[in-house]
Amino acid sequence: MFPFENTYARLPGRMYARITPRPVPAPEMIALNEPLARDLGLDVAALRSPAGVAVLSGSALPEGAEPLAQAYAGHQFGGWVPQLGDGRAMLLGEVRDRAGQLWDIQLKGSGPTPFSRGGDGRAPLGAVLREYVVSEAMQALGVPTTRALAAVATGAKVRREAMLPGAVLTRAATSHIRVGTFQYFAARGDREALERLVEYTIARHYPGLDGPLALLEAVVAAQARLIAQWMGLGFIHGVMNTDNTHLGGLTIDYGPCAFMDGYAPGKVFSSIDRMGRYAYDRQPRVIVWNLAQFATSLIPVMGKDQEAAIREATRAVAEFTPQFSREWLRIFRAKLGLAAKPPDGITDEDDVKLIAALLDLMAREEADFTNSFRALARGNAEDEFTDRAAYREWHEAWLARRAREASAADEQLALMQRTSPALIARNHRVEEAIGAAYAGDFAPFHRLNAALRRPYEEQAEFADLARRPAPAEEVKRTFCGT
Repeated sequence: MFPFENTYARLPGRMYARITPRPVPAPEMIALNEPLARDLGLDVAALRSPAGVAVLSGSALPEGAEPLAQAYAGHQFGGWVPQLGDGRAMLLGEVRDRAGQLWDIQLKGSGPTPFSRGGDGRAPLGAVLREYVVSEAMQALGVPTTRALAAVATGAKVRREAMLPGAVLTRAATSHIRVGTFQYFAARGDREALERLVEYTIARHYPGLDGPLALLEAVVAAQARLIAQWMGLGFIHGVMNTDNTHLGGLTIDYGPCAFMDGYAPGKVFSSIDRMGRYAYDRQPRVIVWNLAQFATSLIPVMGKDQEAAIREATRAVAEFTPQFSREWLRIFRAKLGLAAKPPDGITDEDDVKLIAALLDLMAREEADFTNSFRALARGNAEDEFTDRAAYREWHEAWLARRAREASAADEQLALMQRTSPALIARNHRVEEAIGAAYAGDFAPFHRLNAALRRPYEEQAEFADLARRPAPAEEVKRTFCGT
């Protein structure tokens, strides 16, 4: 069923805990991501069979699997936790896709592990469906992400704010290595484990690089690209702890995540982010803090001259800001139909001011982030604003700037349509799908997934999903699901 390789299981045993599946009473397939399964070289019919569903629910162990829970630590909302680890996840093994890339196959919500810290290790149906929808939406938007291979109902209940139906997500990822993985061993003074992790992470994500400094530089660059993409889509991760910072530059762990409707730079959705640490506009600063923790973990393996290592690590982390700024400007230029390199006579500062003026206008009116940018390409953005005079003033400046481009108007509009989606996984639609699923109706969930596969296209049959929520529909808080 799975042609497993078990490379992580060949690392020293202190890096994980070996575990065994815990059966569930009545596993039932909710969704199977058939295109992803085929890309991973998997047999779709076998996965849909009763034996396949048993495996995807954690009720049976497939041949060749060596299930384990990975060890890691992390800073959670700035507070140090020396041991976290996979508390409700089980890595079955790895498979290679058609291009030869190695992918982890992990069950999330499969039961307790030695890292569960008293938890039940299970996942409620809503959390599984949210991660399935949003992670696959991010993939379609072109954002590096973990993937959802399958969602399976367990037939059991889990206790959260109430007794809720349980489910298991099968997550695929090019690894599950986090900043917190390195922190776990740095805190224990385990130099050997750090050296092995450096080699392993480079092999998985950055083949050809050599040494911890090169790895740090690559991770900084990957995170600069990722966070800029989040900002360009109005995405708020909600729980940017170091154990949720992926070394391959993937978006990982979709607990209290959300896309903004009305633009508010300080927007927070997560119910556990009471101080706004992970607000939309703080994400670039938070990731620098997280990268500094990663750099600190690498210092012990960066050579005997620790002072020199600290200087090099500090320099590498400081590179995030200019790299992020370049990526941010490139993305927002494209959303305005502008090329990455400005024409003669136009500076980066000129374009930053133009973009900032639009964002300031959007913020004053809490204009819909997604629809405002998409409307620019449609030619009806004025309808998104009540202060139309202010918008027209900005619009004239934008037209004058576009006139300086070497590209034709239709090329500029096509660029805008490729970079400003018509559809996102809006909070109220995700919650609507979850609510229907709790009532036994999965049609809204499947419809939402179908629409989000082509987010940059105009799809008349899904026009209702593009509408921002009415006040009564607005989802103001999102929850972790643990």
